Amino acid sequence: MFARVQAELDPAKPAVIHAASGSVVSFGQLESRANQLAQLLRSAGVQQRDHIALFMQNSIDMIAWEAAAERAGLYYTLVNTHLSGNEVAHIIDDCRAEVVVVSRALLALAAEAMPACPAVTRWFITGTEAVDEPFEAYEPTLADYPFIPIDDELLGGPMLYSSGTTGRPKGIFRSLPDVAPGQAIPRYDLVRKLLDMREGMVYLSPAPLYHGAAQSSVATSLRLGATTVVMDRFDAEAFLGLVERYRVTHTQVVPTMFSRLLDLPQDVRERFDVSSLECVVHAAAPCPVAIKEQMIDWLGPILREFYSASEANGATACNTHEWRTHPGTVGRPIFGELLIMDDDGTVCGPGEIGTVWFRGATNFEYFNDPEMTAASRDATGTMSTVGDIGYHDADGYLYLTDRKSMMIISGGVNVYPQEIEDLLISHPMVFDAAVIGVPNRDLGEEVRGVVQVAAGAAAGPELEAELIAWCRARLAHFKCPRAIDFAESLPRTPTGKMAKRLLRDTYWADVAS
Repeated sequence: MFARVQAELDPAKPAVIHAASGSVVSFGQLESRANQLAQLLRSAGVQQRDHIALFMQNSIDMIAWEAAAERAGLYYTLVNTHLSGNEVAHIIDDCRAEVVVVSRALLALAAEAMPACPAVTRWFITGTEAVDEPFEAYEPTLADYPFIPIDDELLGGPMLYSSGTTGRPKGIFRSLPDVAPGQAIPRYDLVRKLLDMREGMVYLSPAPLYHGAAQSSVATSLRLGATTVVMDRFDAEAFLGLVERYRVTHTQVVPTMFSRLLDLPQDVRERFDVSSLECVVHAAAPCPVAIKEQMIDWLGPILREFYSASEANGATACNTHEWRTHPGTVGRPIFGELLIMDDDGTVCGPGEIGTVWFRGATNFEYFNDPEMTAASRDATGTMSTVGDIGYHDADGYLYLTDRKSMMIISGGVNVYPQEIEDLLISHPMVFDAAVIGVPNRDLGEEVRGVVQVAAGAAAGPELEAELIAWCRARLAHFKCPRAIDFAESLPRTPTGKMAKRLLRDTYWADVAS
């Protein structure tokens, strides 16, 4: 979010446009506000390499706080706004945040989380209206702080959270370098390459800013001095309208957004001029070949795909031409050396399926979890994996055949079943439970529960509704099953491991994916 050079060269140029309200902040205004917020953070006792958390909706304010943290040498964690109170509390407490900034609309959830976050010393709330202690409205006091940079500026950066195999979110930690905030760093150079970004572009961000891809792309866009348009939430027709209005050149989406764009009536799609688009990047979830082909037919050969994890332990990418000559690929490596390994650690040849590993990009660790960090490495410590399964062809292009064991990708969002299964099994009428992803044309996959009822319990619509409500009262709604099926028994191996492949096959047998 650091863009001081642009603020000096052209302070009046729009930096961020908030699509819903039409509010605009220039590079000069963003620079001044980020400096004030950095001054506020120092006055709150937050020092270099401390942690803060932002529990905020998409807004110019959120971007300004990130920019302040990047000037103050802080680790900042972006908290998913769709989580439940106890899930929010876990992340805030686990990341060791000393200060939390909360959008006013999320105040009730923050109040629910607060008792489980004893390390937090200040809770700042957006807006000017008074709030009950310990929450503080920071806006009325901001005028007390100067627009100039703090004396001890140092580069800060995000510490994002990614769920582990248990479904419990884990922080992805990288030591920050001792460099000035404006210095070029590999993370943003990689994003620039993945998204084919350039100076002078106009970037449209349709995703939640708490998501790692949105955070990194917006930060890179601002560092390039580009105007960034931020949507509150994706709406297909509004998306096209923004492309036309602001002459958008670059954007990043997930395949679900492609589906929703293609669902628009032909006359609606043709109403908008999208000829300014130079690069439409997609990632986060597999894209059905038929959907991608329709998007290429519509927009032309401007689609670019990449594969990477939040851990950024490696990356592949391909443009439209490469994808058409290698349909279904997620690209060739552009960061880290790609290897496919079988369970014995033997390197697989072209077409042989195994676990996806990358060598040479293992500088992350899971915060507060050395065991999980060690499990992601090979014996030499030079290679890492996030557990995805796939193969490469003779030309070195990667194809994914499965995802992290048990993980569901629904609308580009990762959902880990074990957390939901543990909750279902805790219900008194459930004997055993499995949670899997089943086909959904719009989302790619939807979350489905399969339950073996306890003795004396009656399977049926009433119990299904009760179990869904049980989950929705305790978990973020995007994690909860949309439906629950009932089975006489669930397939488990002699060691007790759920044989989910057998369950999944019954739902996916007739689906081309």
